[in-house]
Order: sequence, then C-alpha cells, then structure tokens
Amino acid sequence: MQYQGEKYMNLLIHDLDEKEWEQIAQDYRGWEVIAPSKEIKPCVGCFGCWLKTPGECVIKDGYNRMGALIHQADELVVMSKYTYGGFSSFVKNVFDRSIGWVLPYFTIVDNEMHHKKRYPEDKKITVIFRGKGLTKEDQADAKRYVEAVCRNFYGVIKDIRFEEQNKAVDSTGNEESTTYSAYKAVTDCNTDKTCAGDFGRVILLNASLRGESSNTGRLLDKLAGSIGENIETINLSACINNPEELVKKLLSAKRIVLGMPMYVDGIPSALLRIMEMMEKAVRTCPSDDKKIYAVVNMGFYESRQIKNVLKQVRKWSKKCGFSYCGGVAVGAGEMMGMLVKSINGANGPVKNVVEAIESLAGVIKSSSAIDDIYADAYKFPRSAYMFMAGMGWPKAAKLNGLKKKDLLKRIEE
Repeated sequence: MQYQGEKYMNLLIHDLDEKEWEQIAQDYRGWEVIAPSKEIKPCVGCFGCWLKTPGECVIKDGYNRMGALIHQADELVVMSKYTYGGFSSFVKNVFDRSIGWVLPYFTIVDNEMHHKKRYPEDKKITVIFRGKGLTKEDQADAKRYVEAVCRNFYGVIKDIRFEEQNKAVDSTGNEESTTYSAYKAVTDCNTDKTCAGDFGRVILLNASLRGESSNTGRLLDKLAGSIGENIETINLSACINNPEELVKKLLSAKRIVLGMPMYVDGIPSALLRIMEMMEKAVRTCPSDDKKIYAVVNMGFYESRQIKNVLKQVRKWSKKCGFSYCGGVAVGAGEMMGMLVKSINGANGPVKNVVEAIESLAGVIKSSSAIDDIYADAYKFPRSAYMFMAGMGWPKAAKLNGLKKKDLLKRIEE
C-alpha cells in the first residue's frame, strides 16, 4: 500500500486481477487503492486494536491502519466478486482488519446492539459486485449484507451496483480454468479417492483463530459432548499455512460443522477462503453429497443479527452441491462461551444455547436437518450485558498499561 500523505482522499478496495485493473485504473488516478496481496494476514480476533493499540491492528503487515485510512477517506468504493451473498475473502479480510474504525463499547441502533463510533463522520460507500447470472434474490441478499455492514460501521450507502461477468472468476479475479490444476491435487479422484467421503465421521471445524480457548471452541466442545460419536475437531488456526490439506480433509467427511465467530456481519475471511477453495475443488472433482451444519456466535446480544451468516453458509452449500441442514446462532457470545462450560445451563442465562446445541447434536447424529435456531440469553437483560461489557473493556486495557481515555484514541495523521 502507498499512502498519499493527504488527510482526505478517496479510497478504493478491490479484488480485481491485473488485467481487469488496467482497464479501469485511469478512472481512479489519485485514489488510495487497496488491491489483492498475499501479504495480508487474517484477523485473529485478539481485540488488540481496541485494547493494545487502539484504532490500529497489532498485526504489522501494511494493513494495520485500515480503520484510520477509511476515516481519512472522503468516499469509499468497494469492488468485490459476489461471494455467497457478500464480499470475496480478500475484500472481507480488509474489512475484518478494519474493526478498529469503531470502538469496543456498545450502543443501540434500531433496537440492535452495535459498536459506538470512534470517528464522528458517517462514511459514504459505493459497493460494486461482480458476478455471473446473479438473480434478484442474489442481489437482495448482497444488499442486505451491505446494509448490515454499514449499520455497524456507520456507512451511508451511496450506491450498490451489480456487474455481469462473461467468465467465471475466483475471489482474486483469476479465471477459474487457470486455477483448476492447483486444486486438482486436493481432490484427485483417480488417486487418493478423497471425494468418496468418510460416512461415519463428523468434522467440527473451529474457524476462530483463537483456537481451543475461543468461544467458538467452547461451543463446539459442548456440541461434541452431545454428539458423542466418531468426531474430529479441527482448529483452523493450526491449518492456516496449509489450507490445501485442510480442504482435502473436509472433503473426505460426510458431515461437517462450521463453527465460527461473526466478523463484520459475515463469515470470517480465513474460513471464507477455505470455502472458496472447497467450491473450486468440487467443480474439479464432484463430491458426494455432504451435510453442512453451522454454529455461529457473536459479541452482540441479539442472535438474529447472525441471519446473514447462516444465509451465506446456505448459499455456499448449494453452490458446492452440499445439503445445508441447519445451524445455531448464539447471541452474547462472549458470555455464553464462558458459561457453556462452567454450568449445566438448566436455568441459567445459557439455557437457550444449551438446548439449541443439544437439538443440533440430535440431527447431526441422525444425519437429518433442522431449521436454524436463534439462541439468545435466557432471562438475562440486554442492559445488564451492555453494562458488564462496558465495565470490562477499561479493566482489560489497564492490563496493557492503558487508561480508559486511551481506548477512545483517534488516528488523524
């Protein structure tokens, strides 16, 4: 990335390939441009951009000041391949790494919990989705997703457009025909038969890069205990540098549970990349039908905000020829993740979550399906959850030598 040294400018985030970019580069002369790069690292959910270096990511890979860069821009334009109702993995990664744009503290907007503003402005945003044969439903899903992102990031939608593509492309703009050979090794039907599937095994994929200690990990542990049969739990954090092997292992299973935290109103970019790879792999080597389940948690109180994520998993499943068989959406995840392991949940705040996980375990064991379950805190008011969270952030920051006022820092340079 090259910074212009100006306080205000226009910002473009895109996932075009070099040839596509050359065709429109002239139109964005003088803009700050964020383009696909192998250097970008995924968000690990460490909260360092709130508790250690407020407003700035602790991962120093050139994308650590994305929140401040968005703030400095007069206008933001996003160009992304339409991917399961939202952004491609690269564009989503940029947004995941931009969470320092807002504060850790909560507020209520349209009767939903969201983060408070770090900066005073509402950002004008134009989003351009590229895809092939996008239906009205596809477009409606994408619009709902962008609306959710803007609601949480205080963006003002200037325009949402859809551009038809005559060729199928992957998430970085490359023609899929050029990527098949790279994925053939993952699912070569003529050698290791990974497409056949292990019918008895259930893979629980923990997509939180915080690993076993994450809230996602705790919820999946509870699910595993309720399933009580041939289970393999895989932490994405242990496979981040070898995604091809992970894809191969996932494609060998008949039942897969995708466990994840919700990042920026969608699927975390690290998991989204794996999902993109799986889609391309099954196009090369058609897979037996797989049953897909999901467990998604988030820090906001209302589990209904996870609806877009579950819809994305459903659309991905259909794209791959898999069967989406239901999921559990967990609100107030920071609290529920801790409670689900410490109490049995019979009558406590985690009661709804425990019952939802047990219901999901039942359909996984029988390889059947269930409607999505939205599990909120049981008899624990939103106001109390907000109060506890508000008290917790300054205490956590103090451990890093920060004062309460430091959490509100704005990066203006």
